[in-house]
Amino acid sequence: MDVIHELIYLVIVPAVCVFLCLILPPFFIFNFIHTILQYLFPAENMKGKVVLITGAASGIGEQVAYQYAKRGASLVIVDKNAHNLPKVAETARGLGSPDILEVCADVSIVEDCRRFVGEAIKHFGQLDHLINNAGIIDVCTIEDVTNVGNCTRMMDVNFWGFVYPTHFAIPHLKKSKGKILVISSVAALMHPPTLGFYSASKSAVKTFFETLRSELAPSITVTIATLGFVDSNLYENLPNDAESRTMKKPVVFRSFPLLSSRASAEALIDGVGRGKRYVTEPKWYKAFFMVEALCPQLVDWYYGGISFGQVKLPISQKAD
Repeated sequence: MDVIHELIYLVIVPAVCVFLCLILPPFFIFNFIHTILQYLFPAENMKGKVVLITGAASGIGEQVAYQYAKRGASLVIVDKNAHNLPKVAETARGLGSPDILEVCADVSIVEDCRRFVGEAIKHFGQLDHLINNAGIIDVCTIEDVTNVGNCTRMMDVNFWGFVYPTHFAIPHLKKSKGKILVISSVAALMHPPTLGFYSASKSAVKTFFETLRSELAPSITVTIATLGFVDSNLYENLPNDAESRTMKKPVVFRSFPLLSSRASAEALIDGVGRGKRYVTEPKWYKAFFMVEALCPQLVDWYYGGISFGQVKLPISQKAD
């Protein structure tokens, strides 16, 4: 059997290389034309649509709610932080949202997710867009962790907190031929030191929803957002323990400019409305993706040459 695999390897590698040489030029032309056509036609009309947003009480989720409100969509805003939801709802109404349902819930609890999707359908009778946004972050090396059992919370919120709402929303999104927006991170592709647990959770999200995209097409469109450092409240959501209070910003990104939550939200809504597969903001992070794909050793060398974890992150500098 080992000989068979060796023969397959000897045949398939050159065959794939020839295939790529033949297919890539027309594929790039097709993608270029498709991109132009996306911008020639207007984005989806959101009037009369119902949008459910998790993590909507602040940060990117709050700004996404405002962008949908400006477009006339009705909103279901969900957050564990209940006290800020009324302010977001009031602002969204002032921006043009005709109806808003506020729900206090924890996305890491499966019954909470079942409940808020059910309340959305009971109140509006439909669901058109699901925005999976709620998330938390820890910044530390594996050696800094004193109780590794505490790290499960990252996956509970950042991964299962996306899977649970999606599972309950799928039947309703199929009826409306709706859309799912998933907030992942550049960390899912770049894997910077001190963000191991966060990167793992965002990588899991990206992989799961890429699989789901194929399973749900063409009934439901899935857009995956890979965001760089955004001026949001993510660091304020760190767990209140000794490890989290010493969390620090990865040195590799400490001098990178932050994108405002408002600007990132505008790009996200535009991408979802046009049915894009991916949205990367800021866009210049795509250059790093190419380096990671083509020269991974160079990225390893860069990471290895930096003394990480020596600069504390002020609360005014937040990341996603």
